[in-house]
Amino acid sequence: MSETVVTFPVTPVDSSETEAEARRIRQLARLEAIIFGAEEPPTKAQLAESLGLPVKALADEVALLQKSYEAQDRGIEIRAVAGGYRMFTKPEHHEAVRAFVRTQKPRLRLSAAALETLAIVAYRQPVTIPEIQAIRGKASASGVIHTLLRHRLVAAAGRKRVIGRPMQYKTTGGFLLHFGLNDLSELPTLKEMGDLDQSLESPDVETGEDSDSTPSVSPDAPIGDG
Repeated sequence: MSETVVTFPVTPVDSSETEAEARRIRQLARLEAIIFGAEEPPTKAQLAESLGLPVKALADEVALLQKSYEAQDRGIEIRAVAGGYRMFTKPEHHEAVRAFVRTQKPRLRLSAAALETLAIVAYRQPVTIPEIQAIRGKASASGVIHTLLRHRLVAAAGRKRVIGRPMQYKTTGGFLLHFGLNDLSELPTLKEMGDLDQSLESPDVETGEDSDSTPSVSPDAPIGDG
């Protein structure tokens, strides 16, 4: 009795489709590597030029890469910041990262004077040192400005066309990057800031902070002068 051999039709694999998918995977890998390794957040235009893609196609690739990082087993994400893209730890893992950082080096803080001055520059830019002093009601803001310049949170923005031609200052891409902002439109409005101040002054709200304590920021924030 002869054996019957059953065969099934084999669907041919389109080698061109396989190669196209392989190229897509390699391209996403290169995109991921550039974003990870870049010192400053690379913009869409920079990434598109580097990878030889139209800006629209590049934006689609970034969106696809961002989608892949949304999985729960990934600890980081890709966010738009300072006009480009950068990898960040996911919010749910911030405490674990902070705990690790505290074991590595002392926690750094911005002084109250530095925070005040930086806020004035952010909301009134371009602004001069005399204007900052008038708003703060302090004798001198030069020392704080020099500290913020040294840490690249502010930069010179040309001289104001008034008597004496004082230098004006503005925030930098480093400021946006440091505070996790994509652009200045993401700053809270002055009304929102006022509402926050009122809520903190309310006796029904417990802030958990001493009124004389120095405002704290991220563990790797630079130290400002008083």
